[in-house]
Amino acid sequence: MFLERSMSQADGIGWIEVICGSMFSGKTEELLRRVKRAKIAKQKIKIFKPKKDVRYDKKKVISHDQNSIKSKPIFLCLLATKIKTILSVGSSLPNLWIIL
Repeated sequence: MFLERSMSQADGIGWIEVICGSMFSGKTEELLRRVKRAKIAKQKIKIFKPKKDVRYDKKKVISHDQNSIKSKPIFLCLLATKIKTILSVGSSLPNLWIIL
């Protein structure tokens, strides 16, 4: 079961959610579902994936069912710098989705 926080619960405070499970348990499908809901809600989002992960596509996150979404491939060593850059934007903070 996946629980999601509503904006009223967030009170302006950020949080990290972890989607975990064994292989073929639906982790990527759940992430894609959440991204789709965020887009419907017109939330700003950023999706990153490791540049090293080229199993299905270099620039997309793709599930075993071939559902996909565009992402920005980055070197994991640059992840902290990317997050700092995004956070320095101020009031227009996006939701941040990171695929590892």
